[in-house]
Amino acid sequence: MTAPAKTAARLRPPKGVELVGPFPREAERVLTPEALAFVADLVRRFQWRIDELLLARAVRQARWDEGWRPTFPRDTGHIRGTAWEVAPLPADLQDRRVEITGPVDRKMIINALNSGASVFMADFEDSNSPTRENVVGGQANLQDAIRRTITYEAPETGKSYRLAEKTAVLMVRPRGLHLPEKHLSVDGRVAPGCLVDFGLFLFHNAHELIARGTGPYFYLPKTESHLEARLWNDVFLRAEEKLGLPRATIKATVLVETLPASFEMDEILWELREHSAGLNCGRWDYMFSFIKRQRMDPNALLPDRGQVTMDKAFLDAYVQLLIQTCHRRGVFAMGGMAAQIPIKDDPAASEAALAKVRADKLREVKAGHDGTWVAHPGLVGIAKGIFDEHMKTPNQIHVKREDVRITEADLLRVPEGTRTEEGLRHSIRVSIQYLEAWMRGTGCVPLYNLMEDAATSEISRAQAWQWLHHKATLTNGTVVTRELFARLVEEEMARIRQEVGEARFPGRFAEARAVFEKMSTSEKFEEFLTLPAYDMLIALEKGAKGKARPAPKKKPRQQSRPTGPKGRTRKKRR
Repeated sequence: MTAPAKTAARLRPPKGVELVGPFPREAERVLTPEALAFVADLVRRFQWRIDELLLARAVRQARWDEGWRPTFPRDTGHIRGTAWEVAPLPADLQDRRVEITGPVDRKMIINALNSGASVFMADFEDSNSPTRENVVGGQANLQDAIRRTITYEAPETGKSYRLAEKTAVLMVRPRGLHLPEKHLSVDGRVAPGCLVDFGLFLFHNAHELIARGTGPYFYLPKTESHLEARLWNDVFLRAEEKLGLPRATIKATVLVETLPASFEMDEILWELREHSAGLNCGRWDYMFSFIKRQRMDPNALLPDRGQVTMDKAFLDAYVQLLIQTCHRRGVFAMGGMAAQIPIKDDPAASEAALAKVRADKLREVKAGHDGTWVAHPGLVGIAKGIFDEHMKTPNQIHVKREDVRITEADLLRVPEGTRTEEGLRHSIRVSIQYLEAWMRGTGCVPLYNLMEDAATSEISRAQAWQWLHHKATLTNGTVVTRELFARLVEEEMARIRQEVGEARFPGRFAEARAVFEKMSTSEKFEEFLTLPAYDMLIALEKGAKGKARPAPKKKPRQQSRPTGPKGRTRKKRR
């Protein structure tokens, strides 16, 4: 089998579950009645808590906008101040020195599992565009990969791909709490994408993974507080109970990729201590979050994104604190992403890019990280060689970093640098080109010798908004105004057209430009690029299919609800 079949699937969803199709044939073994019932149980039990956590984010952001800044929480000081460790870790997660990440298409899955990396993180989030084909086909592809039946034949070359004898350990990243799955509703409400991704994967594969000597392992994105980690821990417990899995079978690494989360790292590990596999420095989203959360502060303007490196100011502080926190709790502190890709037609430029990768990975291993991320199979050997040379043990949990003293002010320190017109132009080009590809169903795009995903594009569009909103002065003395921004967008669109060629124009560039310009110039800062882009994706999908049914609208939150266990409120079940 090379790819999901194009014929429509015949599906029999259980009562209360509605599917907005048509779905590809592969959906028949993904969206089974039993799997959908399992997902529906998670949605009915936890959707109201996701609603409350997202509302808490909005309330907290309103305080940020008024000038409040976070501190290490006083009411959880006892967690930070006492000695404890997370539960023991599985044998196949003891050595994670190089992890590769990427979307869930068949070719990527095979190449990543064969890459020589310790772990492959299959991504339903930042490098995946949530079309029906990607969401459902990705689940089918992972089923095949786990059972070692996955193959792929490239239509343009006829080259055949299949798994090697030894492959990387599989981890899966579901979508964040904020992202819906508009092709699936439960009791009339659009389901949270995170529960759909997690639930479908776990239902179909947990027992198979255990039988093969591994387990269901996850990455959790966009976490902002220990209460969000508590939600995930409760989701895990419920899922283990429903599927008959031993308690603490599921293991999860939390991406610390939001500024608020860096003030609650001990607490996040505590909430997940039965299920924790550590924390990861999600560098790109963390930079985006630094801009987003302090968007109203004119003193928090960042320089060009290329100047904000991991050894600078707030990024360096949070890296040091993350390593110290994880190792004190006996768990992994994973390093960040190398987004560079080999440049085949320019050896000098390729060597310069790889030199940056080597320097970055050397910094990470010397700081005490237990492993690192790469985006391209060609970087696995480079990263592994550096960690092999400087980390002779499976991990560095024994490196406690007791020398680290990070303050709240350190986590908020703005790096020095310059803001340039070329930096703004680059942000415009990257954001529009990425959005255009995303709307065509591609969530991971090589642009200007970097592998761009939603996180890197978020930095670009957030920085454009920040500079425009605060009328930043560029190095050439120009002030960023609406007039300047409009002119630059027009000029960069012409450049994009020239770079991609007439064969690829118009594509989805008009829609991408419209979304980007609206988000950049609006008085209100949109929380996530992928939310309005998803609306556009659904509209385009309906236009392409002609007869697709509209996704159910979210119901308004109820103002009063019955009290649930332990004093929490919960929504009445239908």
